[in-house]
Amino acid sequence: MSFDANDAIKRKAPNRERSNRSELTKALQLAKVTGATLVIARLDRLSRNAAFLLDLRDSGAHFAAVDMPEANDLTVEIMALVAQAEREATSRRVKEAIAVAKARGATLGNPSGAESLRRAGKGGLAFGEAFGADASAYAQDLTPVPAEIQAGGHRILRAIASELARRGIKTRRGGQWQVSNVRAPVGRVG
Repeated sequence: MSFDANDAIKRKAPNRERSNRSELTKALQLAKVTGATLVIARLDRLSRNAAFLLDLRDSGAHFAAVDMPEANDLTVEIMALVAQAEREATSRRVKEAIAVAKARGATLGNPSGAESLRRAGKGGLAFGEAFGADASAYAQDLTPVPAEIQAGGHRILRAIASELARRGIKTRRGGQWQVSNVRAPVGRVG
């Protein structure tokens, strides 16, 4: 039985726009041909469409979810249905929240964001350049702090993130430091 993830997604969820999952299709075909097992972090990250997961299970391609290493066919079926129900509930909650916000008269989206740039004839390129320049400037200002932390013996990105949080330093957008957002400003300057 041949399995194409893109066809299965289109066939089982025609009303939802999906991104191209050609790499998933390649990985599944390779796993099937070689008899290997495709390892995924979480079942609901593979798909939240029960029909897709059940088609995949029936295709002969083997996969295992790290979050459920002992899962059998019954477990996959149940979790696929739970993931689909959660996707539908999330979609419903978002639609309801948007409707409530619109009823209150809230303006949705960023009125000074990409649309303003399009009206000014600059498009997304100008936005990307402005965003990159802002991020680079913040990284430049931040550079001495991670350098000082590294000099103090903290070389692992996770340790640097923890130390930045301990010192009360926020990210450029006011969030908490994680490995990924420590790497970016250090990499911009370094």
